[in-house]
Amino acid sequence: MKAQHLNPLFQVSEISVSYQPKFKASERPRVTSSREAYKVLINNWDMQKIHFQEQFYVLMLNSAGRVIGISLISTGGKVATIADPKIIFSIALKAQAVSIILAHNHPSENLKPSQADANLTKRMVEAGKFLDLMVIDHLIITRDGFYSFGDEGLI
Repeated sequence: MKAQHLNPLFQVSEISVSYQPKFKASERPRVTSSREAYKVLINNWDMQKIHFQEQFYVLMLNSAGRVIGISLISTGGKVATIADPKIIFSIALKAQAVSIILAHNHPSENLKPSQADANLTKRMVEAGKFLDLMVIDHLIITRDGFYSFGDEGLI
């Protein structure tokens, strides 16, 4: 029997979506403040790179504020990294997060947000509203502390 040759117009790839939680919801940390978010993030940060390269993470939460997961979005250079909204929201939607917390480090240990940080935060909050996925905070992380856009009333 000869293999049938499909018309190229009908050849498509299947896309599969799955999420496999490793812990029951009751075993995951609950995040109700920027301080709690910082503790979860800093304990999962790549400490070998915190003073060397800028990294961007997203912390995903369920409706009870329990951590669904954390995902490294990008690793950049000494002064910048890419935070692609399409990647961030696709991961959060895949995990069925209700809200997210954005986080990146400043290797310089300067906690002051840049204009680019503020612009990204504003864009992400607006995109999250459209997707019904709340961006509840954006933290700038150092080994010794953090800056919270939420605590400063900027979200």
